[in-house]
Amino acid sequence: MKDSVIAAQQTPSAQRTTRDLTRAAVSGWLGTAMEFMDFQLYSLAAAIVFNKIFFPDVSPAIGLIAAMATYGVGYVARLAGAVYFGRMGDRIGRKKVLYLTILLMGASTTLIGVLPTYATIGILAPVLLVVLRLVQGFGAGAEIAGATVMLTEYAPVRRRGLISSLVSLGTNSGTLAASALWAVLLAVLSEDQLLSWGWRLPFLLSFALMIFAVWLRRSLKESPVFEQRPDVVDGVALARDEVESAIATADSHEGSVLAAGIRQRKGKAFFLALGLRFGQAGNSGLIQTFLVGYIATNLAVGRSVPTDAIVYGSLAGFATVPVIGLLGDRFGRRAVYLTLSSLTTVLAFPVMLLINSGSTPGVMIGMALGLNVGVLGLFSLESVTMAELFGSRTRFTQLALAKELGGILATAIGPVLAATLTAVTGSWWPIAAMLIVYSLITFVSAYLAPETRGRDLVRLEDAV
Repeated sequence: MKDSVIAAQQTPSAQRTTRDLTRAAVSGWLGTAMEFMDFQLYSLAAAIVFNKIFFPDVSPAIGLIAAMATYGVGYVARLAGAVYFGRMGDRIGRKKVLYLTILLMGASTTLIGVLPTYATIGILAPVLLVVLRLVQGFGAGAEIAGATVMLTEYAPVRRRGLISSLVSLGTNSGTLAASALWAVLLAVLSEDQLLSWGWRLPFLLSFALMIFAVWLRRSLKESPVFEQRPDVVDGVALARDEVESAIATADSHEGSVLAAGIRQRKGKAFFLALGLRFGQAGNSGLIQTFLVGYIATNLAVGRSVPTDAIVYGSLAGFATVPVIGLLGDRFGRRAVYLTLSSLTTVLAFPVMLLINSGSTPGVMIGMALGLNVGVLGLFSLESVTMAELFGSRTRFTQLALAKELGGILATAIGPVLAATLTAVTGSWWPIAAMLIVYSLITFVSAYLAPETRGRDLVRLEDAV
């Protein structure tokens, strides 16, 4: 055992060409785009039509809450997927897991497009919708974490923030594609056409994207960091007892390298990452999911205005995401995190005042500001910072769990809570208050976290 571990440690650094990096970048971007396209298609459908075709026998307000709750159940499955696929990714590599997750997501999303409605099969329709949402979530639970880990571990140290931000750009691309599809449908189809067959088209179109993503990932090389890990032998991570045995027989340097990864007390880095995730995830659920339905239901604007606002905000995000990545490389992760979370806190009430002005320009500006500062900007930093916080032995698992727990606590519960609070109070101020709370949690976490820029990602132990 000792000889095999030492041999793994002495293997030259895994070399990757520019072409390999490009393929990894496109794969990470595309997979994340597909995940967010799938989820944004669902969230927009939940806000616009699902309350009518899957929950038609209740009041509009209760129907919206039920649709948001159905949207939220996918996050429970995401947590299970994070645990299952995260452990697999840390044990046998990132590549195999990313291949499986893209298949699960694509298949379940396509099948949503062929579901019968409540009018056809009654209560079985929302039941089947929930089942497919669970399968979709199970695959998605490790997709963005895996893409983040893979691309961060591929990226050159000096440009790690910029290149890792491509994962966040994938979320923006997926959001834009889904929002654009819905904007077109709302613009060209009548209400009857949309409810009878038009809502199915975006889900069915995602099948083509899945086929391309699967083809691309079949030829993707494994993460160079995974191959360099001192606890990986013949492509598989050693179990804890095997590492302990190797430590006992290794020299002092080799033993200390291995011991750092398995004897470190875990927890601090995880909770810091969870706090960093909270602001972005919570703001995303409010701005990209709840506010779309809220604007369409409560404000006297055209039904396409909220989806148009997401489209324009996402277009602006193509500049926001890489700029934030570059700033993180230049000034460090903490400084930019603190700035963005502070800005989101300050802008929460002005953004909601703009949206509730009832004017189309006000809605557009308010949604674009909230999306770029409070969601996309934070996501750009999150992609690299969370990966740098964790050691390579458990990076995939911890990152996936932090992302999905944050999703359950903020993104999944947030829209349901916001729908309930606005219905009870009859006002928009709870939405602004929730944006502030989410952003302050991220501010405190960034303040307590260490600076991770430039950290050696092959190290087995966490940054704290």
